[in-house]
Amino acid sequence: MRLLYSLLLCATVALASPTLQKRAQPKGIDVSHFQGTVNFNTAKANGISFAYIKATEGTTFTDPSFSANYVGATNAGIIRGAYHFAHPDSSSGATQANFFLAHGGGWSSDGITLPGALDIEYNPSGAECYGLSASAMVSWVRDFSNTYHSKTGVYPVIYTTTDWWTTCTGNSAAFGSTNPLWIARYASSIGTLPAGWSFTTFWQYADSGPNPGDQDLFNGDMTGLQKIAKG
Repeated sequence: MRLLYSLLLCATVALASPTLQKRAQPKGIDVSHFQGTVNFNTAKANGISFAYIKATEGTTFTDPSFSANYVGATNAGIIRGAYHFAHPDSSSGATQANFFLAHGGGWSSDGITLPGALDIEYNPSGAECYGLSASAMVSWVRDFSNTYHSKTGVYPVIYTTTDWWTTCTGNSAAFGSTNPLWIARYASSIGTLPAGWSFTTFWQYADSGPNPGDQDLFNGDMTGLQKIAKG
């Protein structure tokens, strides 16, 4: 993913505040079945350029709204990609990557498909780090990432928070040179990034806003976003 580094070096202003920056940078959303029916044509008219859409969780759940959301975003002319909510305590990274790939998480160099994203964060129903040690968690993420890369030719985007990453991977710097970062921080600035990343590719800056779902920004311009979708 060296391309990501070169295109983002061209960005003239680093991310600082969603109020100040979102006019210049492509705006996005991420959605799942929790949002119900999403009108992507309205979102497009409201300035949305890209969307991440939930496809899978663990190895037992496929989002019932994925197909409708993915087709809706495509038909509206929105650059889109799929994301997988990880459950590192239930099966291997490779197993979950393959499940994701089999249920909408693939990638192609068509200019409208973003690399699949690994949503790796707080456990919604148990121990924060899913009962894994920091080294075991890093191995799990690497297993998922390498499996996805071997099947698609691109590394998955990693969605996380600095707090969770620091706590549950020991602030591993192992993925900064390969995997684009999608940081979640609901504040006026991004703050400290996880180790290994000098910039974030996507910023989820709010869990609600003028468009459905979570609110996101791309760290670059529209040309850069299109280049990521081309690989």
